Amino acid sequence: MKIFGLPVPFTRQKAMSPVDSNRGWWPLIRESFAGAWQQNVEVKVESVLSFHAVFACQTLIASDIAKLRIKLVEMDANGIWNEVKKAAYSPVLRKPNGYQNRIQFFESWVLSKLQFGNTYVLKQRDGRGVVVALHILDPKRVKPLIADNGDVFYQLDTDLLVGLTEASVVVPAREIIHDRFNCMFHPLVGLSPIFANGLAATQGLNIQNNSALFFKNGSMPGGVLLAPGHISDETAARLKESWETKFSGDNRGKIAVLGDGLKYEVMTSKATDSQLVEQLKWSAEVVCSTYHVPPYKIGIGHQPTYNNVQALNTEYYSQCLQVHIESIELCLDEGLGTGETLGTEFDLDNLLRMDSGTQMDVLEKSKGKLTPNEQRKRLNLSPVEGGDTVYMQEQDHSLAWLARRDAQPIEQPTPEPDDPEPEGEIAEAELADAAKTILEAEFKEMAPLLALPKPKRAA
Repeated sequence: MKIFGLPVPFTRQKAMSPVDSNRGWWPLIRESFAGAWQQNVEVKVESVLSFHAVFACQTLIASDIAKLRIKLVEMDANGIWNEVKKAAYSPVLRKPNGYQNRIQFFESWVLSKLQFGNTYVLKQRDGRGVVVALHILDPKRVKPLIADNGDVFYQLDTDLLVGLTEASVVVPAREIIHDRFNCMFHPLVGLSPIFANGLAATQGLNIQNNSALFFKNGSMPGGVLLAPGHISDETAARLKESWETKFSGDNRGKIAVLGDGLKYEVMTSKATDSQLVEQLKWSAEVVCSTYHVPPYKIGIGHQPTYNNVQALNTEYYSQCLQVHIESIELCLDEGLGTGETLGTEFDLDNLLRMDSGTQMDVLEKSKGKLTPNEQRKRLNLSPVEGGDTVYMQEQDHSLAWLARRDAQPIEQPTPEPDDPEPEGEIAEAELADAAKTILEAEFKEMAPLLALPKPKRAA
């Protein structure tokens, strides 16, 4: 068997059976609520996608993941993952196929997974067996098969865009990258969130359609004409036709003159009475909950008041995007056969980007951990001379130095003598006593002179 003109090894099995296709294969949710099948109520994916909340959640998730750059990383001897380029993997990651760029490819990947619960990627190899192209398949044209020995195969229908010209081709699982989630009924069958939000989305669409009809009628609710007595069916039909012709459509808002005791009464509830806005908001919030998207991200409700962009993006990443991102990375690693020390990784800097003030504060606190050139790289600035060294303040000490200091024995203090009197202090006391004695003797000699009377001045 050949695909893209190259032979694909295929081991024939005695029998292969498809997995249960009642859930997830066709664009149809057969049981949107209990008893829906008996009432012939079907929720179609195409209709649900037209509801604004479903459309907004899917496109938001797909675009946020697609805008992230995919990197080929390799683990060094220290266990650190660094970006590298390899001729066997880098080209297909940069340009997955001839008709899609990287962003379009991953948008198709995520949208297929969100709408149908499954994404099927067909590998295209060259003569060496190296994967040179990846093609997103239409999930409605793919069906998993299980052989009698447990091996997994995939049946592919005609798809001219990816080069499948035969009516039905069966390929082994190693030629398909199958990304799936919500596998509630079968390990090979993913389930879209539309399974849970289809009824809420349908309710929201009905509310919008009814509202559009209401405003088309001049915001006037429907009603009935009441007659005081019995009237025949012919008279009722004539009055109804006359009323609709004269006072509906383009003639809405005109003045009606009623006679013979006729009376008009409103029957349809107004928007305020039926809480139309609250019901529409509730249906949109239900849709957001099934996609794990914060409602404010698609314009439902109010945005949190605290000013921390990074905290909001981190919450959105952890509860909504992380599982899809890591699933794609793992599927690519296994599908391309990168091994244990080589893999793919999305660059999350664009997603978790901080505001300017917070970013500069984080870089300032990263001193001693990042070199100046690594800090400048975060700001998309070129390296500078001498910027490849980690700098720290002079009073900081290494852990090794502190460990050696703590290992030194603690010296016992030397005991002091009992109240010793320093020689210098004794000499100073003796000098003070001698000076005092001399001053007292001189005062006694001069005392008689101080007692003589003062001479009188001449007249």
